[in-house]
Amino acid sequence: MDQMSVSPETAESLKNLSQKDKQELNQFIMGESQKSQIQGAVHSLTDTCFRKCITSKISSGKLDRSEEPCMQNCVDRFMDANLTVIRHLEQMRNM
Repeated sequence: MDQMSVSPETAESLKNLSQKDKQELNQFIMGESQKSQIQGAVHSLTDTCFRKCITSKISSGKLDRSEEPCMQNCVDRFMDANLTVIRHLEQMRNM
């Protein structure tokens, strides 16, 4: 996690937290960081697949018959790639 600058007052307040409160705060920050990473991945996926697959103007509110399978395939490949990376990282961690 990146270090953030905090005011002296905030630093003093953090020092005065109980160990339990510090642990809860750390868990909250980690959870928010994970949410942000997931949102970034979804945004990247959406952008990549949209640019690749959507070739027409979406005026009817629906994708055309070639765009829908392209989007599905794009999402499936993105998920496959992410699962492969996660499995590889888990194998490396267990070495």
